[in-house]
Amino acid sequence: MSQTTTFSVDGMTCGNCVRHVTEELQTIPGVRDVTVDLHAGASSPVTVVSDEPLADDAVRAAVEEAGYAVTPRGSLL
Repeated sequence: MSQTTTFSVDGMTCGNCVRHVTEELQTIPGVRDVTVDLHAGASSPVTVVSDEPLADDAVRAAVEEAGYAVTPRGSLL
């Protein structure tokens, strides 16, 4: 059964930013789909569909590797 995780990412301003975040999140084992709703210069909602629940630290590390930050809220603090 698939799991959907939604969180926000700060600092993205363009499609290239979205691409970098998407590519890094797709390296997490079990990730099937990543959707970013870009709000340039603000917090952008990101939805990840995976085979199992994602570890917060794996999500945070992937986003940081892309050069951005997860907005502190929900379970991803």
